[in-house]
Amino acid sequence: METHHIRWPRATRPRAALIALLAAAGLLTGCSAGGSGSHSSDGSYGEGRLPAPAPAQSQGSGEQRGEQDEDGTAREVAPPPDYLSTFALDVDTASYGYARRSLADGRRPDPSTVRPEEFVNSFRQDYERPDGNGFSVTVDGARTDRRDWSLVRVGLATRSTGQSGERPPAALTFVIDISGSMGEPGRLDLAQRSLDTMTDRLRDDDSVAIVTFSDKAETVLPMTRLGDHRGLVHDAVDGLEPTFSTNLGAGVETGYATAVEGLRRGATNRVVLISDALANDGDTDADSILDRIDGARREHGITLFGVGVGSDYGDALMERLADKGDGHTVYVSGEDDARKVFCDELPQNIDLVARDAKAQVAFDPETVAEFRLVGYDDRRVADDDFRDDRVDGGEVGPGHTVTALYAVRTRSGADGHLATASVRWLDPGTRAPHERTGQLETGSLDGSLWTAAPRLQVTAVAAYFAEALRSGDERHRTLPGDPGPTDLAQHAADLARTTEDEEVRRLADAIDRAQRL
Repeated sequence: METHHIRWPRATRPRAALIALLAAAGLLTGCSAGGSGSHSSDGSYGEGRLPAPAPAQSQGSGEQRGEQDEDGTAREVAPPPDYLSTFALDVDTASYGYARRSLADGRRPDPSTVRPEEFVNSFRQDYERPDGNGFSVTVDGARTDRRDWSLVRVGLATRSTGQSGERPPAALTFVIDISGSMGEPGRLDLAQRSLDTMTDRLRDDDSVAIVTFSDKAETVLPMTRLGDHRGLVHDAVDGLEPTFSTNLGAGVETGYATAVEGLRRGATNRVVLISDALANDGDTDADSILDRIDGARREHGITLFGVGVGSDYGDALMERLADKGDGHTVYVSGEDDARKVFCDELPQNIDLVARDAKAQVAFDPETVAEFRLVGYDDRRVADDDFRDDRVDGGEVGPGHTVTALYAVRTRSGADGHLATASVRWLDPGTRAPHERTGQLETGSLDGSLWTAAPRLQVTAVAAYFAEALRSGDERHRTLPGDPGPTDLAQHAADLARTTEDEEVRRLADAIDRAQRL
């Protein structure tokens, strides 16, 4: 986690310095409405609250800046406080799924594959949903057992699936890995069964194309409107057999070419890559592969959905492709996961409600001494780029929630406004920008974490678990208020009973397995 210490300009009193700084930066021209406690905002503005800074506001680096007096004499002044955190939204969950699979196989996951935000985003949340496209913003938190440290949860939610009525038709190009490694049980066979079931659940006006790759890539089925042609899709899927090496680059390039050739205007055009991502032939560099499909991705808005399979899995390559390919990744470890992804989530979440979505959290320097964003290491965005709509963000569909967890150290005796969270996104059709904000007051942090709302506790448990796995040694966790392995396992077990949530029970099982390895 990156730690941000909030610094005061020298030789000024805190409140005077804050007011002068915000006025100079133009931040007092409009303020988000909101009372004390957690708040889900509709984006309106009122008095007395700090909105996300304007694009010209830069993040303090800790180095002093040189300025000149009227007579030209150089002098040193302190930089503005570093109170901003900006990142692209990410709905990936593959890291958690693969970690759970590794633990079930009796081994701890490689720390490099553990991304805490994907652990956190793997669980259902209780955020209020917006009425239409876009996001709601909810901010809450609780005190940890460590003095002056709290966990603050920023929750973003899109509308429920099907809430706005009929979705547009889908044009899905499935790019399927049929290399030799996909012959392992639970890889190609699992994908085939899932695709057969999903094909029967898609609508008649949806279209499907199938591309396969091993040492080379081949379009097995061009874009085909389902209607009375579902049998063609079933025949193509059922005829797949594992063959040679893994030329993933050729598969992705051919997949995008097939998607462009079968592009449907007014439809959601998406490439679905199903692979263990163990590329060993042809182009194996994610950036090079993405460069070759850049035109199709940018000009036609074709998004990438990565589905990882296999006990050995090329996590880094798949994540890089999805992050830079305007998409997201999941990991499928068995029949239950496959049914959830292919039969429930993919058909329901074909539509997009937001493109290039970014979040920015502004912490109040008067109440916050330092903060740490948990995870999102590869999704950080320069603070100045929050409102630069040319800068890539995340693509999000209906039914999703995105959670960012912060460790926050408050100033001794602090009281009042603590943070403003903003989300900005582009309408998928018109590319028009939109924003929403939410607020948090210090008074909402009075309660203890382990007596807080169950879903906030689940978020905390998932984050503490990820930090333990990523550190490689449970004695060297960095997230404040860590309860330790025994108490963490007990909290997880208690939450599984309280929530009656099967996914939380699986989390408790994974923590228990990790303890015994």
